[in-house]
Amino acid sequence: MTVQTGDKIPAGTLKTMGAEGPQDLSTDDIFAGKKVLMFAVPGAFTPGCTLTHLPGYVVNADKIKAAGIDTIACMAVNDVFVMDAWGKSQNAEHLLMLADGMGEFTAALGLELDGSAFGLGTRSQRFALIAEDGVITHLNVEPGPGVDVSSAETMLALL
Repeated sequence: MTVQTGDKIPAGTLKTMGAEGPQDLSTDDIFAGKKVLMFAVPGAFTPGCTLTHLPGYVVNADKIKAAGIDTIACMAVNDVFVMDAWGKSQNAEHLLMLADGMGEFTAALGLELDGSAFGLGTRSQRFALIAEDGVITHLNVEPGPGVDVSSAETMLALL
């Protein structure tokens, strides 16, 4: 079942690249006591994600944070090394790049995407959410290909 507005973010663990290498972050570490805008992409380095989705958040990071967001997080069902390299290649140093390597958190959200037709396996749907202290206040899931309802510009307008 897909999470809805008003639901608490499910408990889970994601990975990010720390100064000493990969580190675990619990959903409490990410969301507790904060206002977070998290967006998810089907895959790092894929065309729509690299050319449109992530760049919108990189360019608008200052505006998003000025509108009251504590953390902008980008998540994909990729490993932490890929997410780190992708973030560096896109100048996303102001974003928290999160790896859901096995797709467990994505499954807990109910937002899986079957990318097997493209050789990707199970991935995340393209979506964006805003959560306050771990409770989802906005959830925008793309209804098909493209970047519209989960874009940085759309989410910024909700703040």
